[in-house]
Amino acid sequence: MLVEPRKPLAAAALALALAASLAAAAALAQQPAPLRIGYLNTFSGPIGPLGQDMYDGFMLGVEQAGGKLGGVPVDIIKQDDQFKPEVANQIVQKLIEKDKVPIITGVAGSNVMMAVQRAVAEKEVFLVGANAGPSELAGAQCSPLRFIASWQNDSWAEAAGKYASDKGYKKMLLVASNYQAGKDAVAGFKRFYKGQVVDEIYPGVTQPDFSAELTQIGADKPDAVFAFVPSGGINFIRQYQQAGLLKSVPLLTVGMADGTTLPALKESALGIQSVHFWAPDTDNPVSRQFVDSFEKKYGRIPSNFAAQGYDSALLLDAAIGRVKGDVSDKKAFTAALRQGSDKSVRGQLRFGNNNFPINDWYAFEVAKDAKGRVSLKTVATPLKGYQDSYHDKCAMK
Repeated sequence: MLVEPRKPLAAAALALALAASLAAAAALAQQPAPLRIGYLNTFSGPIGPLGQDMYDGFMLGVEQAGGKLGGVPVDIIKQDDQFKPEVANQIVQKLIEKDKVPIITGVAGSNVMMAVQRAVAEKEVFLVGANAGPSELAGAQCSPLRFIASWQNDSWAEAAGKYASDKGYKKMLLVASNYQAGKDAVAGFKRFYKGQVVDEIYPGVTQPDFSAELTQIGADKPDAVFAFVPSGGINFIRQYQQAGLLKSVPLLTVGMADGTTLPALKESALGIQSVHFWAPDTDNPVSRQFVDSFEKKYGRIPSNFAAQGYDSALLLDAAIGRVKGDVSDKKAFTAALRQGSDKSVRGQLRFGNNNFPINDWYAFEVAKDAKGRVSLKTVATPLKGYQDSYHDKCAMK
């Protein structure tokens, strides 16, 4: 016997399926479009490892927030400036004009920062720097839409100068790469150092060999050497140690002894002194959690640069959340960024009037950690709650 199909039930099932499909489509349509953020940094050449560490730290922060910042899905547009200002300018133009990004972050090099900052400001795009902090931008050229989540270029060298004086070094020789950040480092060191500077040496930015400089150090016989040679840091330290200088002339550095260089230098770097606002042994909950998560994900000890990248993500997460994802209201988003972040590897990120952070500065010694790995050990705090030397030249209040 034939049974007629139950047409009403079939029709009802089809209607339910259609309704579910329409509901799903409506829900998808209601989801906010991803917030586009331009990530400009150096990923090639000698500076490449610094940029990669900054990016890895930043993306760890995004990943921990579920692929969102401030509760909003984000589309991170990664770009390599090659440490070349002209390349960076072309990238920024594309990010602003074609990709329509309201925020650009990253930026390792001060030369790149100085090249792009004007165009970014003129287009009223927010710039959240995670490394470079030139003196000009902390002073008269400060901008309400530019925030530096790391430090002002002079500050770590100022803290190093204070530490050198505290150590009792009477005569010092200064070595710094011949570009803006190098000149800022020397100026900052001399601002706080109370002893005699016997000489200043400025090797090329990408110089690979430092034999001539080391010969001069041996001839001048200073009590200690202060060095900032970021792109050639590994070679400089190796040659310094191989020349036997490390045993007789203490080496105080900034930007040369951290998670980007110590894995290569290993025991040859033991005893070197360094200054920064953070190291892997910084003792607060956010820092401990960051170090643990970074090591598990990437299989290495995070550098200062990775920590700065992570902090820039935490800052954006807090600020975007305060405006509920609407960064088009520039006044409101500026105010949200100026509040800083209560979550930071440094404990708390807070800004001065020029949108540069107020930091505690620590001195470290390269030593083995509890696991027997070559890392950094905190030994002193030369400056506490320090605001940079240029903030009073900034018209913002």
